Amino acid sequence: MSAVSAFLLRRRGRGWHWTDVVTWSWLISGVFLMFGPAVWLVFSSFKTPAALAEFPPSFLPYVTEQAVVPGYDKPLPLYNVTMPDGSTRVLAEVRRIGIIGQMVDPKQPGEIVKANIKDRTPVRQVEFAGGNYTEPFQRFDFFLFLRNSVFVTVVATAITLLVNSMAAFALSKYQFPGRTAVMLMILATLMVPLSVIVVPLYSVIGTLNLFDSLWGVILPTVATPTGVFLLRQYMLTIPDELLDAARMDKASEWQIYWRIILPLSAPALAVLAIFSVVWRWNDFLWPLIVLSRKELYTLQVGLNVYAGELNVQWHYILAMTVVSMIPVVLIFVFLQRFITTGIAGSGLK
Repeated sequence: MSAVSAFLLRRRGRGWHWTDVVTWSWLISGVFLMFGPAVWLVFSSFKTPAALAEFPPSFLPYVTEQAVVPGYDKPLPLYNVTMPDGSTRVLAEVRRIGIIGQMVDPKQPGEIVKANIKDRTPVRQVEFAGGNYTEPFQRFDFFLFLRNSVFVTVVATAITLLVNSMAAFALSKYQFPGRTAVMLMILATLMVPLSVIVVPLYSVIGTLNLFDSLWGVILPTVATPTGVFLLRQYMLTIPDELLDAARMDKASEWQIYWRIILPLSAPALAVLAIFSVVWRWNDFLWPLIVLSRKELYTLQVGLNVYAGELNVQWHYILAMTVVSMIPVVLIFVFLQRFITTGIAGSGLK
């Protein structure tokens, strides 16, 4: 810990140099810009609907304290009220008429005290609304949405790795006429957005009777030009002499691919797997087009359940958004070292 502190607090010379101030300001600003929205999202996911609607917004999930007052069925919210003589009393609000609130003392509820709303402030405390996370699992089909997303992500990633690695193997280790043209054609598809091919892709899925099927979400997205390019560039670094030696030992092309190419391409495959998981897990447009039955919704489409025409349940949306972020964050935490290795290796020859 002392070594880490010494590294973070080291300066140029004995005092603070102006470059130290600029560096720290730049780093702190970068950390705030990168992690500030995520931290705000996490804290907002624990807020009640009333706390989310208040202005100006607060960073922490505050709630107004309530007190049980004899003679009233429901707990009443507490306020610090400034009286005309300048003193402050803690009163409970019975009802509000315009800008005048009818207040009572919880200890002496028989007397009604009228107070202008500008002369009072709510008595608030930090309280985390854990129901935002538990109620969607109990009242809605969030477990079903989660299971569908896991199935789509895992199966699509596995097929993506298989298809793209086969294509990259052929484009990197076989010499045939038009190989460069095929590679350029694959790369050219990177410039074609999904919105352009939605209509023909919709027609293909309809012809194959894959509507309202998770396979209709999986199959159209398994072949990615980014994955083919990444794996091909990495496989070019594998010496051809290894393949020639395997052929001399009577190894088939499938054995060469399965036992030599795939193990040596593990870093690049890990990078593609990370990208594929992020793409499939966060995909919204294509599942929304293909799926119409609620029991087949993926996680991102299922979040629309909480957005009605007249009422948007932001507390549920924010909480389930945090839940949907957890798998992606864990993947980056445990597999981030493969990103640098795979991408750096794909640029070597």
